[in-house]
Amino acid sequence: MSRTPSRSRRARIGAALAALAILAVACNGSGDTRATGTASTSSGQGARTKWPIKHVVFIIKENRSFDNLFGRFPGANGATTGRMWLGDTWRNGGTWQDEIPFTWNGPPYAEKTVTVPLRTPAYAQWRYPQDLPHDYTQFKIDYRNGHMDGFANNPGAAELAYTQVKPEWIPNYWHWAQQNVLADNFFSSAVGPSFPNHLMTIAATSGGTRDNPKQPPAALKAWQDTGKAKTWGCDMVQGKVMLYDSEGNPIKKVPPCFDFQTEGDLLNKAGIPWNYYGATDQQVGYIWSAYSAVDRYRNDQAMWDAHIKPVDNVVTDIQSQGLDPVTWITPRFEQSEHPEWNLCYGENWTTRIVNAIMAGPDWESTAIFITWDDWGGFYDHVRPKNVDAFGYGFRVPLLLISPYAKRGYVDSHEGEFSSVLRFIEDNWGLSQLTKRDTNANNMSYEFDFNQDPRPPDPLPERQCQGSETAKPPSWDSNADVWIPPHVVPVASPSP
Repeated sequence: MSRTPSRSRRARIGAALAALAILAVACNGSGDTRATGTASTSSGQGARTKWPIKHVVFIIKENRSFDNLFGRFPGANGATTGRMWLGDTWRNGGTWQDEIPFTWNGPPYAEKTVTVPLRTPAYAQWRYPQDLPHDYTQFKIDYRNGHMDGFANNPGAAELAYTQVKPEWIPNYWHWAQQNVLADNFFSSAVGPSFPNHLMTIAATSGGTRDNPKQPPAALKAWQDTGKAKTWGCDMVQGKVMLYDSEGNPIKKVPPCFDFQTEGDLLNKAGIPWNYYGATDQQVGYIWSAYSAVDRYRNDQAMWDAHIKPVDNVVTDIQSQGLDPVTWITPRFEQSEHPEWNLCYGENWTTRIVNAIMAGPDWESTAIFITWDDWGGFYDHVRPKNVDAFGYGFRVPLLLISPYAKRGYVDSHEGEFSSVLRFIEDNWGLSQLTKRDTNANNMSYEFDFNQDPRPPDPLPERQCQGSETAKPPSWDSNADVWIPPHVVPVASPSP
């Protein structure tokens, strides 16, 4: 790997920071109110670490498979076509069955499987017109016993599942992948949607869950009528979630309020400061605030206030206070990239956070991990590995941005959300939580700690179409299952 030019690092970083200041003014305008003064270094920076990384930032976005966002990335294991099964759908009286027959790594493809292009419709650069099914039942449908061809077998979603994003529609994500690290063998941790996967990002366990909690509609409406946002945590009224045993058998439904150990507890024991930024209980997106489902945090106001912060404050906090050693960040719904919200505004939100970190005093010792919590119903061609009764889920992108990141490196080591936790654990000498983080790779191979730390690389925001909260465009799916012309048979699945 080539070294940076001979120009002094201080001069390079100073120039980059000056450029970042100009960029911030250009992007935000003169009306932007910013904290004044120099950001102070956070407490805990002096803690001994295995590597030069003193700050880890874990950003979790929403609902994108690897092939949907990075299927066209050069050198990565992506796809521009997908396999679609044209056989009978698993239907029962017009509703999806609760328990579809499910086998990991099943037989070869059925003869009714065809190849279709992953299309790039114009709406994919802004807002998808509707959400795609992506619960545990839909995971089984999409996976189809290892055939990886069931993504179209749901009315209305068929046209959307087999689509992907062009590079120019996500210029900043693409730039970060080109200049830093993109992992193309990284999987969501759980065989389901957001709730179990967000728990995995803080605890290397889903608490025995595979799906989102459910709540009687009347109870949800009464809760929202008080000004509160939908929740999947200890404050969920009449909510229940199914628990499964280690063999995958359903046990019982329980309130979504758990007492398992989390990464935050390991950090607390070691005296290492940390924060978790998420939507407040009055903002849409609060469902992703994972610590709301951990009893000793949600039901202890002092613990909650000490560690759980409003996500709308994250950029200002970074600018005025710097970073604590470990920071989780989850978005409000409008900035999450979850269909049907606007991809452009979601990328801009991520850009503001990354730019703020690069402009601060902690950049030279920071690692930023950006991932997406689940596949969101979008096609992906790589069959996930069966490691236990709860995962893996489908493949999702992971970006590493750091002054020590290998430049333009496509990482094909196996990874999942527990891999980020394992990096934190190994860096600060912590113990492990579960078998997941015990067995996880720590991703240290994504760094080159012998290189000079690279200077900041701030990026501009895109000009987005419509407002952040605008309704999605109208559309006509025309048919339950979209079948493009010139389909051809395919043979066997990728490993």
